Amino acid sequence: MEQPNFKPTAELMLRETASQTAGPYVHIGLALDVAGLPERDEEIWNRMAGEDAEGERIEVVGRVIDGNGDLVRDALLEAWQADSRGNYQAGFDLKAPFNSFGRTATTAAGDSEWVLHTIKPGSITAEDGRVMAPHITLSLFARGVNIQLQTRLYFEDEAAANDQCPVLNAIESPPRRQTLIARKESGEAGIPRYRLDIVLQGDGETVFFDY
Repeated sequence: MEQPNFKPTAELMLRETASQTAGPYVHIGLALDVAGLPERDEEIWNRMAGEDAEGERIEVVGRVIDGNGDLVRDALLEAWQADSRGNYQAGFDLKAPFNSFGRTATTAAGDSEWVLHTIKPGSITAEDGRVMAPHITLSLFARGVNIQLQTRLYFEDEAAANDQCPVLNAIESPPRRQTLIARKESGEAGIPRYRLDIVLQGDGETVFFDY
């Protein structure tokens, strides 16, 4: 049967759909503990290192702050880091002493801090032979953020390594570099704590990387 020669008019053409962001449902799917939902049997969450992990156990905490200076209470962060020897773990295994990958999220209550329980990473040798200072790579997802933001967390007590890090020193402005430096403070049970607030816009905006 011959088909009619149909040509759509401008009035009949579908409009482009609105862009989608990660929220507000990101906690429901990836941060069940924060969302108040039962965790799955195998859950990727914020405890990246167990008691048997090799290296110095640390806690990393922070807040996410928007351009108005207000707390972002529904952000999700994914962390990727080397172990204490500077090696990355390719797979994820809840039974392993350490995993290079973890997730955390800000919360609706209190100071709305995100938390990671991990070990201090070792220095990493890049493909060109240059040595990068110990760091944790962070990806941030939140409402209003169409593409996740990529940043890094460095440690203030690794000053010598930081001074030589090719990535950190690619940032020309010294004050801008400081937005990536986590400050050391006293933690619970003798475990060192490092604090880094991520500022999305405005004064003190965190450095974000395009990779």
